[in-house]
Formats: sequence, C-alpha cells, structure tokens
Amino acid sequence: MNAFEASGLGKRYGSTWALRECTLAVPRDHVVALVGPNGAGKTTLLHSIVGLCQPATGQVTVLHGIPAGSPEALERVAFVAQNAPLHQHLTVAAMIELSCALNEGFDRSMAERRLRSLKIPFRRRVGRLSGGQQAQLALSLALGRRPDLLVLDEPLAPLDPLARHEFMSQVMEEVAERGLSIVFSSHVVSELKEVADYLVVLSEGRVQLSGEIDRLLAAHSSWSGSAAKVEAIQAVVPVVQVERADRYARLLVRAPAGEAPPGWDANPVTIEDLVLAYLRSPDIQVVTSPLALAGADPTKWPS
Repeated sequence: MNAFEASGLGKRYGSTWALRECTLAVPRDHVVALVGPNGAGKTTLLHSIVGLCQPATGQVTVLHGIPAGSPEALERVAFVAQNAPLHQHLTVAAMIELSCALNEGFDRSMAERRLRSLKIPFRRRVGRLSGGQQAQLALSLALGRRPDLLVLDEPLAPLDPLARHEFMSQVMEEVAERGLSIVFSSHVVSELKEVADYLVVLSEGRVQLSGEIDRLLAAHSSWSGSAAKVEAIQAVVPVVQVERADRYARLLVRAPAGEAPPGWDANPVTIEDLVLAYLRSPDIQVVTSPLALAGADPTKWPS
C-alpha cells in the first residue's frame, strides 16, 4: 500500500509551473524526506497531498487510492505547515480545547501527555512559547488527530540544532510506536539519514530521484581516475555528475562501487553527495525506481 501517489501532477501559478509531470508512488510505513532548492515545488507537492491546492494536471491520492482533500483523506491525514497556524493570543490549554472542538475523535489525553512530557506550560500564551515549543505544540495537535499520514512542511527551518533534534526524536518515537507514514520537506540535507528512510528529490518542479535511501546509496558510487577516460565511461554507465581537475576526474555514477573500471578508485557516497549531485544535474534522466538504476557492463570498459 502507498502513502501517496502522484500521476502526471502539474500545478501552475500564472505562467510559472511549480510542478510539472510529477509521477511517483511512495509506499506506506516510511519516513519520507522531500528535498530540493527553494522554488523546486516541495510545498506545492505537500499542499497537493493534503488537498490545499487543486492541480492543473494529473491527480494525487493518499493511503492507497483515497483522493487527496476528500472527506475521508482529511480524517486520516494531518498537516503541520512551516509557520504553524497557531493562535498566538490563546493559551496552550485553549489551543487543545479548540482542537477538540474542530476534530471529532481528537485524542486529548495523548496530546496533553506529550506536552507535559515536554514541560510545555498549559497556561502560557502560544505567542510567549519558544520556537521549539511552538513546533512541538503544533506536532502534538496534529498527532492528537491520530492520523495515518503526517505531512510536515519545513518543520525544522525555524529551530536551533537542539530543538531540531528534540522535534525529530519525538517524530521518530511516534513512528516506532504507531507505524504512521510521514512526509517532510527539509533543507538540512546532512540530517536526513538520521531520520528518513525514503528520499524524494525535486528540482525545477520535477522529480529527479526517489526511493529507499539505503537502496539508492547502494546503487550509486564515486569513482576517481583519469579524465581522459570520462567520455568512454559515460558510454557504459549513467554518470550523474562529473568533476574535473587537470588530468584527474571524479564521477558520481549509477553503479555499485564494485563495478568501477580497471585503474579507477571507487568509494561509497553519502546522502549529501547524492542529493547535491542530482540537484546540480537537473537534466539527468529521472529515476523513480531502483529498477532504473542499471549497473555497468564490465565487458564494455575502455582499455
């Protein structure tokens, strides 16, 4: 079963396409990191998943076929925006009361238990909470709805490193206890491997890469060797990125390290290496399945 599926999804604002030909299927029970530069379409994709914007082309479904934004989807999907819509003049207790009134079946005891464990005072006005406390309040109210899919738009952006760690630790505890699916966007590439197990890379409104992080890393490697051999290697194996320095070249390729050509050094890649390489190569063929990550044919290596 899939957490969400997009088929030919496109969204335009005036003459500018925020998303174009976006097609992917993300399985359930994953923590999905959505990565891309500003303007890549991350927020538009998340808004489409939760039904906050209507696509110009294509469609989005959630939780194995439910139309995004439908009444059934709204009951099972929770969303936390980057600037969480919290009423700054209300107290934490009043925000809980409001959530109970607006959401049938809201798990008040769970939300209150989480907030007490975080030592967030119920009588304090939201506007007087720290940025990390406000983020935790928004997360607690979203989790109180007992969603099957939780969507987070840049939840870490306004937080300091300690608050980011505490926030994602709470998210991972919920994943371990309840097994819910999570999709979150982030600019903090170096932290992805610690919290996410599935990756989607967006660039210029298109999907550049998607898949389970461990499988994607295993299917790529960094090769270094003679710059004179680069073109011959490109004829044998997909090369995502080329860096040259005089007679030396370093390639990020779609092939395991063990398939490097004779005379070339091979090393594994990090998640940061992978993301940056695809973002720097927006014209590279879209990869949305590990099956498309073909390895090299050693019999065709240049001599």
